[in-house]
Amino acid sequence: MPRSDVLIAGAGPTGLVLALWLTRFGVKVKIIDKTAEPGTTSRALAVQARTLELYRQLDLTEAVVAAGNQVPAVNLWVKGEAAARLSLEAVGSDLTPYPFLHIFPQDQHERLLIERLQALGITVQRRTELIGFADREDGVVARLRGPDGWEYDFAADYVAGCDGARSIVRETIGTGFPGGTYRQVFYVADVDAAGPALNGELHIDLDEADFLGVFPLAGQGRARLIGTVRDERADRAETLTFDDVSDRAITHLKVEVRKANWFSTYHVHHRVTEHFRKGRAFLLGDAAHIHSPAGGQGMNTGIGDAINLAWKLATVLAGRAPDTLLESYEAERIGFARRLVATTDRVFSFATAEGRIADILRTRVAPVLIPMAVAFEPVREFMFRTVSQITLNYRGGPLSRGAAGHVHGGDRLPWARIDGADNFDSLATMDWQVHVYGSAGTQLAAWCEAHYVPLHVFDWRPEYETAGLARDALYLLRPDTYVALADSSGAASALDRYFAEHRIQPG
Repeated sequence: MPRSDVLIAGAGPTGLVLALWLTRFGVKVKIIDKTAEPGTTSRALAVQARTLELYRQLDLTEAVVAAGNQVPAVNLWVKGEAAARLSLEAVGSDLTPYPFLHIFPQDQHERLLIERLQALGITVQRRTELIGFADREDGVVARLRGPDGWEYDFAADYVAGCDGARSIVRETIGTGFPGGTYRQVFYVADVDAAGPALNGELHIDLDEADFLGVFPLAGQGRARLIGTVRDERADRAETLTFDDVSDRAITHLKVEVRKANWFSTYHVHHRVTEHFRKGRAFLLGDAAHIHSPAGGQGMNTGIGDAINLAWKLATVLAGRAPDTLLESYEAERIGFARRLVATTDRVFSFATAEGRIADILRTRVAPVLIPMAVAFEPVREFMFRTVSQITLNYRGGPLSRGAAGHVHGGDRLPWARIDGADNFDSLATMDWQVHVYGSAGTQLAAWCEAHYVPLHVFDWRPEYETAGLARDALYLLRPDTYVALADSSGAASALDRYFAEHRIQPG
């Protein structure tokens, strides 16, 4: 029977990133997808700052940034005129190397990931479908249907369900998918156009309860229109055409459409599965959680799932940690998914609420209050931290211990740039490592050398204190760059206790 260490069902961004990470760790993977070819159209657009930070480990960040485009501002329109402009350029400049909203459509994103995976010798097995699987004590036996319709068994230690909202993996393990469906029908159109809303910025129309946004794409005069309809047109979503919805963009946002290159409609759900793991099966991305497009969070969250799970699978498969390490995947990711679905649901429901009061709030109050609110730095920073996902943390999680300065175990390491260099350079590697800002003791240095854990010592500067780091403290970083342990004493014994408690071998 053919086999691999991990069988990955689904070759969207989540499955591809999981395959890349695992392959880089030396894990043998098989990645399958029932489609004949990668998607040529897509709904996901935004690549958030936290994803760009994590992509350093795959040497992907520069390629993603070069191929996409940065959005400098968001414009709110009312009654056919731009009512407010919110600059994004200065927001987050002291928080991350990537203080911007980055647009890189999912279809192009997938092609880049596939190219990188092929360079590592891994090819997506197309027109190959997972029919089901049996979870046995020593592994998983999956039933696959190949391109010619022939069915065969395939063995793996673990199966990863990255197979979308209609996940066979989720159906097989029976974890449910509670939630609901928005009554609005979403539409997406890629257009060649002209007009004031085609200036490389994001434009949102507040006039009606139905959402409408103009998102810039790379290239002159290219944009994506994303909107909703809820009237009688929503009852015939399958027959809607661009002509049925284009008038609003033309009249409200002064978009002069020259050519519609692609148009599609779809329904959006808000759901989170009850469990992200059962036995040797895991759920990631849309198979585990789906929500409204508000905030551009979906694809980024799936990628975050993949990175969180990958290093844990690799560690267990290498025999450097017990299977119990894998229990932390659900513990760390399901809470975030639930909060995200609740938040995007509230934002979307407010933005699309009907009635006179809702219209007044949207068209008169919001254009005034939003610019006033974001004039305050704490408000701007909170908004950026939330949308960019750099505020996501695993505090209180099973792998998070201690605190030093303002940094707790489970936090993303604060970023600081000094003299043109930043403390994230070392995070391009996929290993356990220790950071000390100030001086490291000889015992700590000896411990790190003996256990093959890189030690990075940064000369103390006031900027580190501003970022929330404590002088001479040790920060143990996991392979996914989150802080596992923050210890103000800087003592090597703290590392001994941490790895002994979790029964992990770091080297």
